[in-house]
Amino acid sequence: MTQPVEFYFDFASPYGYFASLEVDELVAAFGREVAWKPIMIGSAFKASGNLPLVSQPMKGEYSRHDWERVARLMGAPYRLPDPFPVPALPPSRAYWWLEGRDKDLARSYARAVYLAYFAENMDISSPEVACALGVPLGIDPDEMAAAIQSPQWKGRLKEETEAAIAKGVFGSPFFLVDGEGFWGADRLWMVGAWLEKGGW
Repeated sequence: MTQPVEFYFDFASPYGYFASLEVDELVAAFGREVAWKPIMIGSAFKASGNLPLVSQPMKGEYSRHDWERVARLMGAPYRLPDPFPVPALPPSRAYWWLEGRDKDLARSYARAVYLAYFAENMDISSPEVACALGVPLGIDPDEMAAAIQSPQWKGRLKEETEAAIAKGVFGSPFFLVDGEGFWGADRLWMVGAWLEKGGW
C-alpha cells in the first residue's frame, strides 16, 4: 500500500516534538510519505477521559524527567517551556492554511513552531509569535494573521480533530499506518517494523 503514514500531534506535546525529528526519515526508508496532522489534543483528552501528563500525580514528575532524558539521548535541543502546556490554536490553524497551499512549506513551518516552543521558550499560543515564525520562511505575517482568525481555518482544525478522534486518536504523537494505530514517540520503532513486515 502507498497511503501516507498519518502523524497526529499537538504543538504543545514534547513527545510529539521528539517524534517530529525522526518520523519523516524513518518512513521514507520504506518508500512512504508522512501526512503531518496537527490536532487539538485537549479535545482528544475530553473524548478519552484523559488528562495532560503534567496534571497527573507521579506521572507528571516522571514525564518532566523523561523529556529531559529523551532530549539528551537524541541530542535534541530542548527546555521545558514556561508556560507549559499552552493551547496551540494559532500555529495549528496556520499549518492547515499553509498545507492547502504548499505541504513542504507547512511542514517547515511546523518544525519551526516545535523548535520555537521546546528549544527557545517562545509562547506559540500567541498569534503574533505564530505569525513571526513564518517570516523567515517567506510567509506574509498579515496573511497568516488573517488565516488564523478565519472561520475557514478554525473550522478545518476542528474538523481534523474530530476526524482523528473518530479514528481512535487520543494522544500525541499518534501514528496510523494503513489503519493500524501506534501511540507514542517510543512506538516509532514499531511503525518501522510494521512498514517493513507489512503487519503481523
